[in-house]
Amino acid sequence: MTILRNPAGIPDATVARLPLYLRALDELAQQGKGVCSSEHLAAAAGVNSAIVRKDLSHLGSYGTRGVGYDVAFLASQIATVVGRTQPWEVVIVGAGHLGSALAAYQGFGARGVKVAAVVDADPRLIGTTVGGHVVRSIDELADVVEQTGVSLAIIATPPASAQGVADALVAAGIRSILNFAPTALRLPDDVDLRQVDVAAELQILGYHAHRRAAASSDAPAGEAVTS
Repeated sequence: MTILRNPAGIPDATVARLPLYLRALDELAQQGKGVCSSEHLAAAAGVNSAIVRKDLSHLGSYGTRGVGYDVAFLASQIATVVGRTQPWEVVIVGAGHLGSALAAYQGFGARGVKVAAVVDADPRLIGTTVGGHVVRSIDELADVVEQTGVSLAIIATPPASAQGVADALVAAGIRSILNFAPTALRLPDDVDLRQVDVAAELQILGYHAHRRAAASSDAPAGEAVTS
């Protein structure tokens, strides 16, 4: 996975875990909880409590010994760091099945992200409506970016189109890109890139499933297998 460059000085691995902590804090707040432990946040992020405490120390938040962290205050701190205190508008490039699903996804708003526009190169899709947005031509990308003021982009195109789309986004002034196309992109150093390869993640799961199946078949009858 391509790592987000972080000018604030917080380690990249910590930045990647902050949204997980924030989600856990949001859930606690909805349950009416006022404090939480590092163990609870550790479980949400799949790490140990020592890593949580180290991560949060980069925010200047150390909690209270024997009590824990104030949920509302810590959520506010993390929200500020990850930019959730202001709305971020995104343009989706690709109005196929994936792009349409992302455009219709209702969970972005709770994370401070709003889909501002959807563009595509397919004449059959241009002018149709997905997720409440009329699909515009990729040829209008620069105008879309200027008119909407978007600062984030999602690439949801076939792999063969992704590099050209990325180049067009950069030329239009976009410096933060989330790429769902399963291909490596070559981008300038000042562009932040996150890569989501669903097929690769499934292959990793398949590897572990294969290992468990192989271990089970090799185990003597009646002997329990642990992984």
